[in-house]
Amino acid sequence: QVQLVESGGGLVQAGDSLRLACAVSGLTFSSYSMAWFRQTPGKEREFVAAISRTGGGPLYADSVKGRFTTSRDNAKNTVYLQMNSLKPEDTAVYYCGARFGFIVTTSQYTYWGQGTQVTVSS
Repeated sequence: QVQLVESGGGLVQAGDSLRLACAVSGLTFSSYSMAWFRQTPGKEREFVAAISRTGGGPLYADSVKGRFTTSRDNAKNTVYLQMNSLKPEDTAVYYCGARFGFIVTTSQYTYWGQGTQVTVSS
């Protein structure tokens, strides 16, 4: 059974940092590209960042470029999202997704976690 479990969300103030983690089990982690998306009520899930199977060539949404960094540890089957200089508009539920093969910036990921809430107060 494939499981993706996000952690690390919370309530912070603008300018603070958070580090999200997504622990993956039930698949060959090193064969899957990983991505982070976020969603607010009434809106579609929005691409945030993605990282390839080997950790190379991460992609970022323009809205987070320079502030967020994604990385992965294939030995720990975990992908991370370091979020710095957080803004109120970063408030959302953050999801990680797994996709066999190459990274994409659309929501075409096969497996998803349950999400973790990030709330940034002004």
